[in-house]
Amino acid sequence: METRELRYFVAVAEELHFGRAAQRLGIAQPPLSRTIAQLEQRLGVVLLQRTSRKVSLTEAGAMLLTEGRAILGALAAAERRTQRAATSQPSLVLAAKAGASGELLAKLLDAYAAEPGAVAVDLLLCESQPQKTLHDGRADVALLHQPFDPTAELDIEILNTEQQVAILPTSHPLASEPHVRMADVSSLPDLPLARWPGPDGVYPDGPGVEVRNQTQLFQMIALGRTTVVMPESSRVNLLEGLAAVPVLDAPDVTTVIAWPPHSRSRALAGLVRVATLL
Repeated sequence: METRELRYFVAVAEELHFGRAAQRLGIAQPPLSRTIAQLEQRLGVVLLQRTSRKVSLTEAGAMLLTEGRAILGALAAAERRTQRAATSQPSLVLAAKAGASGELLAKLLDAYAAEPGAVAVDLLLCESQPQKTLHDGRADVALLHQPFDPTAELDIEILNTEQQVAILPTSHPLASEPHVRMADVSSLPDLPLARWPGPDGVYPDGPGVEVRNQTQLFQMIALGRTTVVMPESSRVNLLEGLAAVPVLDAPDVTTVIAWPPHSRSRALAGLVRVATLL
């Protein structure tokens, strides 16, 4: 199976329309249709059900879409990392969620910069899902938070564990409590819990506002529109008018440093070593 065939198939499978897929790929529709038909013939399976009105995936097609995305993603990641490795000025790209682990991130960058042989570290701040930057090759290493960020298929080292707090407007009655429980926070009719996109980019159902980053989140809480339960370290970024109240029964959050498996980069190994010593 050729990379070109995979790219063509993934485009059709995602668009479910040959015309749109051809436009996306920048090619004419007839050669695209021929390539998909030849791929099906060679594999001996039907990948797409075609009618005059729609295109749909067969079970085999759905499987190839999943595998094809992974393969194309791995190829793109390998290309990006290879290009970075070949530069005259070696560097690392460190991904982190914007607004999260601010103190830890600053300590890590300062401590690593003081190491003999340290390379430049470019920071990639993400609104959400920094683990995706490891899979697609945009980053070499990332700070992730369990259980929120998936770490499957990544190598990790645990850096710290912390409790969670509820972020509330200081005017709210619960803001003056020494601590609360999840039931107290999740049942507030006036402050429904904020909704973050999942690993697939889809927001869960619920009455809370949809948020993508910490700045937006804190502004919405200050306006009395929502609340959130998040790691205690977020206290350092609180806006005026917000309070952080410990949530006794919320699961602890573990911060890890993560990187793609089988990495042989000495610079990466050095950064990970420094992180574990903080």
